[in-house]
Amino acid sequence: MVHYTTVATCTLNQWALDFEGNYQRIRESILQAKALNARLRIGPELEIPGYGCYDHFLERDTVQHSWEVLGRLLEDRSLDGILIDTGMPVLHRNARYNCRIIILNGKIVLIRPKLYLANDGNYREMRWFVGWTRLAQTEDFVLPLFIGRITGQRSVMFGDALISTWDTCVGIELCEELFTPESPHIAMSLDGAEIIVNSSGSHHELRKLKRRVDLITEATLKCGGVYLYANQKGCDGDRLYYDGAAMILANGVVLAMSSQFSIADVDVQVATVDLGAVRAFRAARTSRSMQAARATPYPRAKAECALAVELGDFDNSVRPTDPIAVRYNTPSEEINLGPACWLWDYLRRSGQGGFFLPLSGGLDSCSTALIVHSMCRQVTEACLRGDEQVLKDVRRCVGAGADYVPESAQELAGHLFYTCYMGTENSSTETQERARHLAQTIGSYHVDLRMDSVVTAIVALFVLVTSRTPQYEVRGGSSSENLALQNIQARLRMLLSYLFAALLPWARGRQKSLLVLSSANVDEALRGYFTKYDCSSADLNPIGSISKHDLRKYVAFARDAMELPVLDEFLNAMPSAELVPHSESYTQSDEVEMGMSYAELSEFGRLRKVDGCGPYSMVMHLLHIWGDQLTPREIAQKVRRFFFFYAINRHKMTTITPAYHAETYSPDDNRFDMRPFLYNSSWTWQFQAIDALIERIESAQDQ
Repeated sequence: MVHYTTVATCTLNQWALDFEGNYQRIRESILQAKALNARLRIGPELEIPGYGCYDHFLERDTVQHSWEVLGRLLEDRSLDGILIDTGMPVLHRNARYNCRIIILNGKIVLIRPKLYLANDGNYREMRWFVGWTRLAQTEDFVLPLFIGRITGQRSVMFGDALISTWDTCVGIELCEELFTPESPHIAMSLDGAEIIVNSSGSHHELRKLKRRVDLITEATLKCGGVYLYANQKGCDGDRLYYDGAAMILANGVVLAMSSQFSIADVDVQVATVDLGAVRAFRAARTSRSMQAARATPYPRAKAECALAVELGDFDNSVRPTDPIAVRYNTPSEEINLGPACWLWDYLRRSGQGGFFLPLSGGLDSCSTALIVHSMCRQVTEACLRGDEQVLKDVRRCVGAGADYVPESAQELAGHLFYTCYMGTENSSTETQERARHLAQTIGSYHVDLRMDSVVTAIVALFVLVTSRTPQYEVRGGSSSENLALQNIQARLRMLLSYLFAALLPWARGRQKSLLVLSSANVDEALRGYFTKYDCSSADLNPIGSISKHDLRKYVAFARDAMELPVLDEFLNAMPSAELVPHSESYTQSDEVEMGMSYAELSEFGRLRKVDGCGPYSMVMHLLHIWGDQLTPREIAQKVRRFFFFYAINRHKMTTITPAYHAETYSPDDNRFDMRPFLYNSSWTWQFQAIDALIERIESAQDQ
């Protein structure tokens, strides 16, 4: 028997605590799903208040306003005729739960609390919520009085249950639960749930999407059934970018998937699936049937509706959705799209007039400029398609009239993007020209200045006070003098950046100020190879969690994909801070000064964070990886050097600019990588253990 049903999953660009905006986007997605003949609609995790409320979840107002939004959804008769899955925090017996609320025709069918909370990496759900521990059990939940007056219900079912419609059964899984070894969808499927819905708040990391798709594919391939996955999209108020990719799968194949990166606020994906095919798929597997016969029975919450088309309402125009081939973005494509969407969300929601970027002529600031260029390209394309929300946001940001439509990314950049080359006597003509060429190519409003007079004034003040004149090391000065003179230049660039960000628009007759962008990459942050309160200190950093290796590949990608031959100049240049005098015999080099390559830094970073290695275990690991290229003592020296500089520079992470999260080994001290910032940099016990290990290895080699 064929039982076709159309189901919808939604990707929404929600914003923490924006209850009115969140409500409008939820409502719009439901109406779009209904217009596409869907009988079931699911949305992102905690979509009513926004996933990123964090400690605002502890406030009673957040729960209260969430109920108020739900009340508006329940009162709206235009939303009848579709089973709706939405999400919000709920207090039950004075414990706070992360819940899905299932509603139908103005009534609440079920409140399903999350079982297993995400509490690692960027997630801290156990700080705000408790998990429901009574598996396959429910109890009564007494509704707030004003909700009861709307629904005509005094209490509803609360807990771990399935939803039973007239013709099928729906199970609920929330985000992290999919990633656990004993995922709820297994027991639910064995007990007859033919559709599993998963509402998620999953953020972007490079190369992460395939893991997500593989998990869901494996779930439906092994258990059979239809699986709807919804996810939030965009920047909802902090460092994370939720990367959409809502999907619908059936019996191991992907039927629909939304874009991973997009500046659209609402994206609804639908698929028409055959529940009869699910039943045939499962019944054909004897071993599954044997397990189903002894499955734990779940309570059923009754939904008075049918999801499939009635046999008597036969319509031969209904077509099942064909499988699609999933295309995964390359890491370079992810860098090009994700941070650009994040910047656009931040800009339009902050109410500022654009971005200011110190453009040094190096690869890192070039990468940041390219990401802003990508943002301008995406925004312009959306405007030319007639996206009313994007047009409204653009006109507000640039201060233009109601008829303004940008014709090109370069035109838009001329309004929104300001760049500045801040040269000194230590800067080269090559970096100055590279910065100017790039600014001309992408259309930014560019300023070229030399700040030697300001540097000289600062040094003169010190000389006046102390009667001592500091010198660069190449001119006979000490390392302390050398570092101080470099830091004067670096920190002045931060001051000038904020001055020009505040007043450059004013100088052009415009009212709004600019957000300052930083261009420090993740490897330099890990090593501490930057000046505290220099140009790494800004409002936002779109590349702060991206490795130098990935950035180089990204610039090469952008050169070809966006037809920007000027980028060859950046790819062929040696990374240099240009903070000390150079000559024919000496040019400042980043990797030489760091005492390690960017590739080595990436390796150290992954071993430290992802693999959980301290100094001793890192040496042990690298002996097997680098042993054919370096001696054991050389490997030990590199690890010791890394941990020494990591220790003395960790304090810089306490003031690091908020950066787009993209890499698993990010040292971001805010929430992702929580560690001390005052270390014993001698690592006495650890380094002695390394020394003893190397001596044993060398003794064995001598024998």
